[in-house]
Parts: sequence; structure tokens; C-alpha cells
Amino acid sequence: ELHWRGQVAQTTDEAELRAALAEGPITVYCGFDPTAPSLHFGNLVQLVLLRRLQRAGNRVVCLVGGSTGLIGDPRPTAERVLKTKEQTAEWVDRIQAQVRPFLDFDGENAAVMVNNLDWTAPISALDFLRDVGKHFRVNQMIKKDAVAARLNSDQGISYTEFSYQILQALDYLHLYREHGVTLQTGGQDQWGNLTAGVDLIRRAEGASVHALTTPLLTDEAGNKFGKSEGNAVWLSAERTSPYAFYQYWINVEDASVIKLIKVFTDRTPDEVAELERSLAEEPFKRLAHRTLAADVTTLVHGADATAAVQAASEALFGKGDVRALDPQTFRDATAALGGGEVQVGTAVIDALVAAGLVDSKKAARRAIAEGGVSVNGAKVTDEAAVLGEQDFLFGAVALLRRGRKNLAAARVVDHAE
Repeated sequence: ELHWRGQVAQTTDEAELRAALAEGPITVYCGFDPTAPSLHFGNLVQLVLLRRLQRAGNRVVCLVGGSTGLIGDPRPTAERVLKTKEQTAEWVDRIQAQVRPFLDFDGENAAVMVNNLDWTAPISALDFLRDVGKHFRVNQMIKKDAVAARLNSDQGISYTEFSYQILQALDYLHLYREHGVTLQTGGQDQWGNLTAGVDLIRRAEGASVHALTTPLLTDEAGNKFGKSEGNAVWLSAERTSPYAFYQYWINVEDASVIKLIKVFTDRTPDEVAELERSLAEEPFKRLAHRTLAADVTTLVHGADATAAVQAASEALFGKGDVRALDPQTFRDATAALGGGEVQVGTAVIDALVAAGLVDSKKAARRAIAEGGVSVNGAKVTDEAAVLGEQDFLFGAVALLRRGRKNLAAARVVDHAE
């Protein structure tokens, strides 16, 4: 199933891993470093993978890296700015809370949440070098992609970041000993760190364990998914609103939507085949896109949030009452709209120009005369109409429309400003 869903890039020994899963259950872990106060699109790939493995009966250990987060996985380009211990601890708490809804932490097959600071902090520097460092060979460590890239750069790499792979390998060794973990998962760019742990367990314990990576998801042009106009797509509603999250998925390019449905949803092969047929034969219905957006938004933010953003999407485009939306969803939905600032009492003609829907007052009058202008869904027929206080929904925005598809936000500003 993982192969069909496109969730396997590399494995240490696929035949042995297949046999282990068939005999199962096995115990699997994945780590998430608190390098930000929220997880993002790339982390969602791993969370969905852990969810599938747990549902198949395997035991799951979820690690949030209180110690590895203090060091930082080396990037190919530049040294990370180290966060304070206090900030890292706060982000650990946030990410642990964010992870919990994706997995089942109750019952016979309950997932386990761990923090690697618990077993790393008590180790002295001498013990770390003697008991762990002795198993690593520098000539192998410098071959890791990110390390090699930094060694060839003008900036180089600090010993701190160079040591990151030892810390991650130690996590695997500890979890192997304490929880019987025999599989670690991660993104394809983590392969070097994962195999470092496999090698450490082989050297320290004489045991054979597994690693599995998922492909990095890219669009047809080779660009990473999860970037929206230069910004990451976050799982936190505070950083990427549910409305913006839903819109990201519904606007995915046609060539990638089926691939993403396989990765992120629980749709069956028959359901995916029907969505693929609809995409090919009835693309105007956008059934595959709407399914992807709804399923993933529900997974991350819940069914109520999905219903709210769907209602907002329909209302904004003339299929519902914008006044019936809740204030937060309305603010989120209008935040990304183009538009301009106006005052209470501004003529609709001037507001159309300020919002960029027309380029002149003459064009605005013509649009009104042709019946193509509305404010908050109500058609404007009077060229002398003005925006009253009641037109600014939730005291903030009047929705202006010209024609069927041209929508903009007239944002109220105080007279004093």
C-alpha cells in the first residue's frame, strides 16, 4: 500500500522490511525537531505515514527533539541560528500538542511520545565521546549530502552541526534499547541521518534494523510542494489559516492532484480511480481538487473548520451569504484578496477604482450601468451609491465584485487616519 501511495523512496533492505511487517507488529519511530513553533507540509507526510503504520497494527513512537532542536540539522546552505533553551522547550510543547490528534495515544496499541532531551541531557561530554562517538568514522560522516555541501562552501560547517547526525543516531539506539524500535522513517533528504542510526545499532548491538524514507513531493516543474508564494504551508491555524490551507490544496496543479490524494488521504484505489476519471473527463467539476482539499483540511483542522471554509469559499464567489460567516473565517477568507482602503461614505464608483477592479471612474459607471457590480452580493444599480457603515462586514471589509469572477476587498480606514 505504501508503494501504491507513493510513500516509499528508499529502504535499507526492502525484502527484510516486508518480512518484518508481515510477521509484525513492529515498533516504528519518526522524529520532529522544534525549529519553528509549528509543523509544516513536509512533516505532514511523516505524520500520515505513522498514522497508516499504527492503523495497520504497528506500534508508534513519536519523538519531538528537545536536544536535536537545540543543535539543528545542518542545511546545505548556511549555519542555523541557535534558539534559546527556553524557546526550544516551548516549541517542543507546542509540537507535541500538534502531533497528538494524528495518532492514537490510548488503548492497547497506544502511541508513545518522547523527548530526546530526557536521555541526552544526562550524558557527560566524556561519556558521549567514549560510548557513542567511538562508533563513528569521520570519513563516512563527511559524505552526508548536507555536510559535504557545507564543507565545499566558503562558510564551512561548525562542529556543533557536524555532530547532529551522531545525536540522531543515538536516538535510534536509545529507542531500540528502551522500546524495541526497529524502523525509523523520515524524508528522503534525511537518508544519511537515518542510516547513521542503523549503522550505530549494528556496531553497538550487533543488530539489524531498518530505515525508510518518503519521496520529497515536487510539482511538475520540480518545485517543492508546501511553499506558497515563498511561505511554508503550516499546520498551525495561527500561521496558515484553515481558509488559506484549504485554498492551497484546492489550487494544486491538475498534474499533481492524484499523487497528493494518494499520499495524504485514505481514499481507496477504486475511489482514486473514479477521481482520476473525473479529472480527465470532467475537469470543470474539480472533484479531485475539492476532495483533496476537504480531506486534508479535515485531517489537520477538523470537520467543522472544513465546513466553515467551504461555506466561505462559496459565499465569496456568489453561492452563499457572506453575512452568515463567522468573523474569523471571514477575516481569513478576505485576507488574501486584492483591494484597497476606503472610508465610510466613499462612493462605490471610487471604491471600485481604489480596489483595482476598474482603472477609471468612467469604467466604474459603465460597469454599474451594465449591471455587473455588486457589494456583498447585492447588485448596485445607482451610480451615486456610497458605502455605508453597514456595508463593512464585521466592521472591516466590503466585498466588491465586477462581473462574475473579479472580486476585491474594500477595507475601511478610520477618518482620523
